[in-house]
Amino acid sequence: MSLNASVRSTNVLKRTLHPSSSAKWNITLNLPWTRSYTNLPFAQWTRSNSRISTVFTVLLAVGLGSTAYGVYEFYSMFTMWPQEVRGDLRAGIKAKNHDDFSLSERYLRRAYDTALTLPLDTFSPSPHLKLSGIAIALASTLEAADRPEPAYEVYSDALSRLRAANAASPLSGPERMRAVAIASKLGEMAETYQLPVAEEERWLTYAVEELLRVVRDGAGHPKLVVEGEAQQQQDETPMMLAELEMPPWVTKTDVGAPLEALGRFYAREGNVEYAVPLYLQAISLLVPPVTSTKKSTPEERCRGAQLMNNLAELSIRGKQTDEKRAQAIAWAQQGLATIERTKASGGSPEELWLCEQTLAAVLFNLGSLHEIGNDTDRSRELFKQSLDQAKAIRMREGVMEAQAALRRLDRIAKRVPTPTADAANPSSPTSN
Repeated sequence: MSLNASVRSTNVLKRTLHPSSSAKWNITLNLPWTRSYTNLPFAQWTRSNSRISTVFTVLLAVGLGSTAYGVYEFYSMFTMWPQEVRGDLRAGIKAKNHDDFSLSERYLRRAYDTALTLPLDTFSPSPHLKLSGIAIALASTLEAADRPEPAYEVYSDALSRLRAANAASPLSGPERMRAVAIASKLGEMAETYQLPVAEEERWLTYAVEELLRVVRDGAGHPKLVVEGEAQQQQDETPMMLAELEMPPWVTKTDVGAPLEALGRFYAREGNVEYAVPLYLQAISLLVPPVTSTKKSTPEERCRGAQLMNNLAELSIRGKQTDEKRAQAIAWAQQGLATIERTKASGGSPEELWLCEQTLAAVLFNLGSLHEIGNDTDRSRELFKQSLDQAKAIRMREGVMEAQAALRRLDRIAKRVPTPTADAANPSSPTSN
């Protein structure tokens, strides 16, 4: 298997949510939680007659990046690690922080090889978190050195060991969530390096299935199913994950990220019927009803609005009808309303960053939907609003896309014949 990092040419805007460059985060053994907002085509409007934006698929790609569930940190003294691996770990992390990836790999690989020879109870408590943490540190170093193939192998090995250990004796909840994280990472790498689609689907599906099992077991709900799940039995009542009390070691991000990733995969592959229920589950977690006692952060609500915009795009796919367009407009308007409420409630620029991006996209896509319905006046108004928003946040691609849409409307307007005076004021019938 060959992983070629140069094969993908899509534009990627990456934002790291855990500031690993700061001193506080310099020595962690977890998957760095990043999100990639990727310009993958919506349904190309030139092919499908849909004018849903291509650039604003920045909002279709929920982009999970490398997720870390049950974030596991260790600090400068490394006292939690056995003496046999402590020195190599310290040296490996130090070398990585100085961008000496070759030296870092040498130390971390030796630490991992040594760790695998030690009795499991040497790493208690949470032995599998610690072992997989060393593997993650090694794999992330290999990635940083632009060596994705051995990194992929290390991640795969770490996941295989977690699954085998869980089969032999049930792991703790956080240890099982670590398996979910690594599976999500493997799914991300399978997409990035264009491995077979079946392999990407296998990892992402396992991540969601194991996630549901963890939540089911932790919440004490033995018949948890995803709403709309194909294998759902007739006597089972669909359950929204947002209705459950999550275990204390599981966050909404932990649950929502794998759902979003698998939903994005199915949306990209054209399996809308699979993508929609996954997005709905994620939205229910991120944007609880106003009457709910559960709260969400500004960033979570912004992500929910992003997914609503994605659902608008999914709704208009295929043969276009007035009903589909109305449904798409409804989802886009719901996303817009969520953004407006979130911005009105306040938050830091960092918390509202995704809302600002999503706002430009929602306005544009609403303009596209009204253009499809031949409401050019409303379409033009929305494109102008999208242009203003894109300029305000310096979103170059958004500016270009909105300007192109407005020019297109201008060209169409010039081609429409203006009614003549005679046609506008027909003469009265002549008398005999």
